[in-house]
Amino acid sequence: MAAVADDATMDAVQRRLMFEDESQRIGLEERMQRRKCILVDENDNVIGHESKYNCHLMEKIESLNLLHRAFSVFLFNSKYELLLQQRSETKVTFPLVWTNTCCSHPLYRESELIQENYLGVRNAAQRKLLDELGIPAEDIPVDEFIPLSRMLYKAPSDGKWGEHEVDYLLFIVRDVKLLPNPDEVAGVKYVNRDQLKELLGKADAGEEGVKLSPWFRLVVDNFLMKWWDHVENGTLLEATDMKTIHKLV
Repeated sequence: MAAVADDATMDAVQRRLMFEDESQRIGLEERMQRRKCILVDENDNVIGHESKYNCHLMEKIESLNLLHRAFSVFLFNSKYELLLQQRSETKVTFPLVWTNTCCSHPLYRESELIQENYLGVRNAAQRKLLDELGIPAEDIPVDEFIPLSRMLYKAPSDGKWGEHEVDYLLFIVRDVKLLPNPDEVAGVKYVNRDQLKELLGKADAGEEGVKLSPWFRLVVDNFLMKWWDHVENGTLLEATDMKTIHKLV
């Protein structure tokens, strides 16, 4: 572990997020458990846990077929604009790309393993929205998150790092207070449909260095615009399909 923790490619904050828990007052066993991602099979059945580090090494992903559970939050304000974030420059995977509101992982801990009503994933989403964007829990009650579907995808980042995830797609419509964490987020902005299309065009043309995360692009290309209709019409519950895992690899 010492050699891994000394990885020279990692910023100190990202190293902490890979290996350390937020509390040093709990026992060693609990700290080790808390920094584990949830391993799943292709049907999203929990089969174990592994470190966040190993889950994002392409060598491990390919050799061990490591697949972990994740979530992607799409937060809209009352004007039905979508909140985007630009990942910080120090992110281990996909630095400085623009993506949906928040993308992360439920951890292998009791509160984030709850299967009923997808409460574990909702709890994780609430935790990370506070951590990354400073959104207080009272602004985003867990029962306001609407899980619309799941997708399975694999995406290399830079040759060394990458993603292989069963990703829960969570939508929520709330006006919130923002206080972005600069260690996690380089920028934020709300966009309407036309502004998002403009951003896609810049990414496709390679203009202004704009890049999009691969998971966000998959959602945009396959689902987002029809789901945006449901956001505006207040009919998101009609769009839910949690039985299907869309395999977009």
